[in-house]
Order: sequence, then C-alpha cells, then structure tokens
Amino acid sequence: MIAVPALALAACTSAGSTGAGGDEGDLVDGKTFTMAIGLDPGALDPGMTVLSAGRFLGQFIYGRLVALDEDGDAVPALAEKWEVDAGSAVFTLRDGIACEDGTALTATVVADNINFVADPANQSPLLGMNVQPGTVATGDNATGTVTVASGVPDAFLLHNLGALPIACGNGLADRDLLVEGKAGTGMFELVEAVANDHYTLERRKDYTWGPGDWDPDQKGLPDEVVIRIIPNETTAANLLIAGDVTATLVAGTEQDRLLERDFFHADLRAPAGQLHFNQSAGRPTADEEVRRALVQAQDLAQLRKVLVGDRGTVPTSLVTVAPDPCDVDTVDGNVPEHDVAAAEEALDAAGWTKGADGVRARKGKRLELKMIYLTTFGETMAATAELAQQEWKKIGVEVEIRGVDLAGLNEALFGTGDWDISAGQVGAALPSQLVPFFGGPTPPGGTNFAHVDNADYKALSTAAAGKVGTDGCEDWAAAEEALLEAVDVVPYADSAYMTFARGARFGLGDVGLDPTSIRMYE
Repeated sequence: MIAVPALALAACTSAGSTGAGGDEGDLVDGKTFTMAIGLDPGALDPGMTVLSAGRFLGQFIYGRLVALDEDGDAVPALAEKWEVDAGSAVFTLRDGIACEDGTALTATVVADNINFVADPANQSPLLGMNVQPGTVATGDNATGTVTVASGVPDAFLLHNLGALPIACGNGLADRDLLVEGKAGTGMFELVEAVANDHYTLERRKDYTWGPGDWDPDQKGLPDEVVIRIIPNETTAANLLIAGDVTATLVAGTEQDRLLERDFFHADLRAPAGQLHFNQSAGRPTADEEVRRALVQAQDLAQLRKVLVGDRGTVPTSLVTVAPDPCDVDTVDGNVPEHDVAAAEEALDAAGWTKGADGVRARKGKRLELKMIYLTTFGETMAATAELAQQEWKKIGVEVEIRGVDLAGLNEALFGTGDWDISAGQVGAALPSQLVPFFGGPTPPGGTNFAHVDNADYKALSTAAAGKVGTDGCEDWAAAEEALLEAVDVVPYADSAYMTFARGARFGLGDVGLDPTSIRMYE
C-alpha cells in the first residue's frame, strides 16, 4: 500500500477532513462533477488493490459495511447494525440493497467477499489489513446477517472489516468484471473507462443505503461524475481556474495559487516524505548500521523544506489520517539525528571503506544503491531526491536516483524488487493497518515490500491486536517506535493534501473525496 498519493489505506467517509473557502450558491440537481487526479487507477478489483487511485475510484463503485461520521464514529452503510469485539463480528444488512444489475445483495455474497481476502491463495493485499489471516465468514440470507470469526484478534475489527469494499456475486464469480469496475454495490456505476484519460460514472437512482440517515432525495447530488487523469498539477490547476473541471487534488506549490482564488478546499494531512529501505537478503540496506548511516547523512529538516516548503510539518506518527485513535507522538527522539561524522564512522566500522574515487566498497563490492521516487508528486520530489543523492555522495555512497510513475513504483516494490531506497509513502488511519506492510509476508504473497523483519514490532503489534480499540495504544505506540528505532522506515515530512473545487462541496476520507458527500451548487 503506498499511501497518499502512491499507496493508500481504506477509509469509510469524511472523518478527518476540513473544508474552507469559496462562496456557496443554491444547491442544484442534475449536474456533472468533474475531478482531476494525477494517477490512473489501473485495475479496479476492490479485493486486489491498495493503490490510492484505485481505492479512490473504487469507493464510487463499491459500498462498505460501515461508514464513519465527521467525528470518526461508525454509522450504518451496507450494514444497519453490528455487534463486534476483537475476535468476532455480526453484521446485519440493510433491506433493499441492490447490485448494479438489479439483483439483491445477500449476506452470503458479503461473506464471500470477506472469505476471498482471507484465503491466502488469492494473495489479496487486504489480507492482514481489512481481514485477518484465518478469518471465516458465514452469511444467513434469511436473517440478513454476516457472522465473522477473525483468525487472530483485531483491535479495530469494526473499522477494518467495515471498510472492506463489497462487490456483487457476479463479480466474485468472474473477477475480470471487477478489474473493469463492474458488479458494484455503491452510489455510482462506471459507464466508460479510457485508461490514462478519463472514467465516467452515473449515479444509481436506486441507491438508498448511503451513510447514516441518508436521504436519497436530497438536493445537490450529482447525476454524473467524470474522473480525468491529469498528471501535471499546474495543468490541473489551470483547468480548475478555467472552469473545465469541478475539483482537483493538489499536493505541491500550486496550492498557493489556488488559495489566492478563494476556492473551496477540503484538506487531509498525509505523509509526504518517507524513506524505506530494501532489507531483502544481499542488499546493503539489510544492515541496520548502513540504514542508520544513510539517515544520519541527511538533514531531514532541509529535505522537508525542499519537498513541501512551509506547508510541511514534522511527522509525529506513521498514522496520519482520522480516526487515528491513539494519537501518540512516536517519532520524536526515535529517528537518527543529522551527524555526518557518525555516519562515516558507522560505515567504516561496517567494513565499507572509501576508495580512490571516494566511493566506499567492501570485499570488492562498491556501495552503489538505487533510489526510486514518484514523479507524479511534482518537481520538488525530484529536487529532494537530488539533494539526498548529493549528501550520500559526500559520505562515499553512490546512489542512482530514478523517477517512476505509479505503475513503475508498483512493479519495483512488489515485482522486481530492484531498488534499495524508496521515497514512496505508506500511510494509515489505524495502527493495525500498518502491520501487513511492516510485519506481514513479503511479495509476491504479501505487501511487506521492504522485507522488514522486526521481532519487537511483531511481538508488540500482536499484543496490541488482542486489546480492543484504544486499550492497546501503549503497545501500538511501542511497536511503531520499534520500527523507527531500527531505521525500518523514516518519516520526515507530512503535508496537507488539498482538494480544491468550484461549484461543489464535499468531505474527505483517507483515500480522498467521499462520493456520498458531494453537493453541487449554482
């Protein structure tokens, strides 16, 4: 899962977003909401993607059992009520839920969605995140209840199961339909898809199972949504100013220009700067002392300034998005400080000595590393990578930097493994959602792309998972600190991701704009 904007974890609705700016007119029906996003969503199978663009588009098409209100509290969505503890859950479905082909959504189909993810043979990246290994779900169509026995304790079972996107039975029988965004249970139906260009969705007039006390006849709902793929944020901002799109997500410097226009904007704090290290066998970065030296060589405050300027903030946790139930600062004091002399001493002690050309080597092998970063973040990410490269060269580490698009990042992290340092971001709304990425199986069967093997993290996160909700916060915090202390991940910048709009209002979840919250104005 690369987090916003590369990998993201699922949220239910608009908890945690803020909105400001813009003049409101009158609510109006029958409008088209057009949004620019920077990344193509790729394959849309909701049980097989954790990529942010795919999850973003998917939430228009696939409903979830539970939604979150503005305070982060669970409210009905596909399920009207539930009983949950750390080991089990019973969901009762609302009456009248229909698939986009008109067939009824049944309890057994919902159970089949859960069991698909739970089956390790299917290699779903949601295993260990939304659904725990060994989980078994059964459906009773007569009562409309779905009973779930979690394979291992899950402190946030309601939030995790509740956020699982639910597809209809014809899609489970033929997952090629899901890849194409069909067989949905959500508010919209995908009617046209042109990869790397646009996706057109039409609002389902039979949709009555929106979050909470949803009113299907309320004014201002869009009849159509068009998602346009615009990789360049300047181009997207120009389209918004010209009135050619209704909304656009902006992470970089274009925020300043749009703020001057007093457009409405809804903001979400998310990770912007992180460093991950490939710890697979044979990689120099499998050595904790090498990782520590690489971080000590960097002035993280300067990297943050180059990347996000004055918009950036110092991270306090790997959990950045609501509901963030623990809200504990795990970063302060647990990330290596800038100390070039210490970095060089550590590399010397590890046997990496400088040659005549200034590049370190050990046993005839030069200390040459590959760093990848997302080009879609904008020019400042490239500048940040170049600055890091220069600082590493000063301590005798030769780093090749390579900008990649989302497909390239996905291929490197989960496919070829041909990388040493990644600037891709991983974010979460719950500490349990980090476990598959830092304590789970490695690719191709899992999402632990950096091959992290941190015994303390595993033990502490396992202990925390057995305690319901905030009862486990002390263990969750200690688990995250274990990752940081071992230099398994280094967060150095958070930033506000702003979604600007004209003629519309909405709220945000941690995968972006919440479809059910869109209201159109004159």
